[in-house]
Amino acid sequence: MTTEMMLVFSILIITIVLFAFEVFSVDKIAFFLIVTLSLSGLVTPTEAISGFSDPATITILSLLIIALAMEDNGVISSLAGGLKKIHVLPLLLLLPILMLISASISAFISTTAVVIVFIKILSELSKRFNLPESKFLMPISFAGILGGSCTLMGTSTNLIVNSVATELGAEKFSFFEFTGYGLVFLGLGIVVVTITSKWLPKDKKEDLESSYELDNYVTTTIINDASELVGQNIEDTPFYTDPEITILKLTRDAKVINAPGRYITLQKGDQLMLMCDVDTLKTLQKDKTIEVIDHFDKRDEDNEVEEDKGEVEKTQSSLIELLILPGSNLIGRTLRHLRENPFNNAIPIAIKKRRNIRNTRERLIRKNIDQISLKPGDRLLIEVNKRDIPSLHEIENVALLREHEPKRTSNRTKKTLSSLILLVVVGLAASGVLSILVSALTGVALLLLFRCLELNDVYHRINWSIIFLLAGMIPLGIAMSNTGADKYISTLLLYFLQDHSPVFSIGSIFLITILLSGVISNNATAIIMTPIAIAVALGLDLPMKPFILAVLFGANFSFFTPIGYQTNTLIYGMGYYKFKHFFIIGGILSAILWIVGTWMLASML
Repeated sequence: MTTEMMLVFSILIITIVLFAFEVFSVDKIAFFLIVTLSLSGLVTPTEAISGFSDPATITILSLLIIALAMEDNGVISSLAGGLKKIHVLPLLLLLPILMLISASISAFISTTAVVIVFIKILSELSKRFNLPESKFLMPISFAGILGGSCTLMGTSTNLIVNSVATELGAEKFSFFEFTGYGLVFLGLGIVVVTITSKWLPKDKKEDLESSYELDNYVTTTIINDASELVGQNIEDTPFYTDPEITILKLTRDAKVINAPGRYITLQKGDQLMLMCDVDTLKTLQKDKTIEVIDHFDKRDEDNEVEEDKGEVEKTQSSLIELLILPGSNLIGRTLRHLRENPFNNAIPIAIKKRRNIRNTRERLIRKNIDQISLKPGDRLLIEVNKRDIPSLHEIENVALLREHEPKRTSNRTKKTLSSLILLVVVGLAASGVLSILVSALTGVALLLLFRCLELNDVYHRINWSIIFLLAGMIPLGIAMSNTGADKYISTLLLYFLQDHSPVFSIGSIFLITILLSGVISNNATAIIMTPIAIAVALGLDLPMKPFILAVLFGANFSFFTPIGYQTNTLIYGMGYYKFKHFFIIGGILSAILWIVGTWMLASML
């Protein structure tokens, strides 16, 4: 093993650890990887940035843009609209039908986009029809992944495997070339998940007040006539100087000021909504003349009883829990930033961080508000006037986890045009008239031409972390090739597999890929494993295609952890599931698909 090989393997291992423990976001890790490979001399500067111009990267970017247009113009919602009509069916019938709907759409539209729409729809319908979200979210995510595995454009993983394999001399996959295998996997997945769904947890009946322990932390106080705080600026009071206290809003003469500034002068009768623990409040109460109205006083409704009914309804507030989705412009913002720069007249109260390997339990964040920033999968609790709730649906890439009928703004003409353009893209790619890259670019151009999409709207909504991930991992594959690290790994595998049957060889590649994708991104796994699989096939003098398909399917089938696939990470962050639910149910599914897949792919030899 040469020094360059050792350096590549060291970088690879460090990268895997960073991905697995989410030390940094995936886009940061990818950027660090590009810089590290460049500084180490393992790749040339041109090779280091080649991932940004790779056909797979541009194709995935184009398909992400198309998926945004399908969501904005109501295409995905219309396709998933059958949910409202079939909710009366029993769970054992409803679950496989919903999985089939999710899988069918995901075969042609980004799986992540489809699952996000299902999350929004299920959140809306869970209270209207008493549908248990926890019984549906994981199956729908699994079905979306399986459906995406049925066509070449179904997932970014399929496109990456095809691109890397083609560059290494393999024959390109046609659009529906492996659809038959994908349908078998989908059928097995629906059966297995439906049977094992009885082990999925029931929805938590905890309301938001108790879930976020608001009764102990959010308090409304009133400044009495005799209070020594009257006439003082907020910056001169303990409300500002005590780090344990945060002012959420100030109500004066029926007017509400969210996150009041430090120079506002307090007056008698001012009502302050504070966030602090009980002990801090008792100390403050003892030293200053303030009156505690109530610990989280049901959003000030009791204080408005003397107003007329219409005015009360107009000023009443609601607690809303927001799920932060990939591409949201709230990502990266801290609680302090959100309180100082409120959006849609909302008052941010607390953040629930999603669980991951480093954080195996949900963390509820009220303090250290300068240090904790929002990431995809986190939930943000806000208080907002009921009249402002419809405007929350205009926030991009955020799901409202409450019962509320969304404001419908989709245009019928644009919906029809978007649907036709999607059919054109699929038709051109499936028929082979154009490559998927050219078909996707043509689709984006048509969407822009007919004003079904605005680029200014797309720029801040694209999940750029995926693009940076690909751009960073592709140079790593080049570095492995430049140093011979990929051949070294394949040589070791050949030594291990040479005395075994071809079935065992394919099964080994399949299993290694599944296990690796359960720890790091499925896209990263595909980039690492595809060259190795091809080298093993050539070394054993066997056809490359079965080994390439083993990587393609194996990289997608990381159901046993919530880490490898983005949709699983999202639903895991919602708090319904524990790691064991993925490990048991997803593990059973992954094992069955691995056994059946190995047998099917071996039949191609």
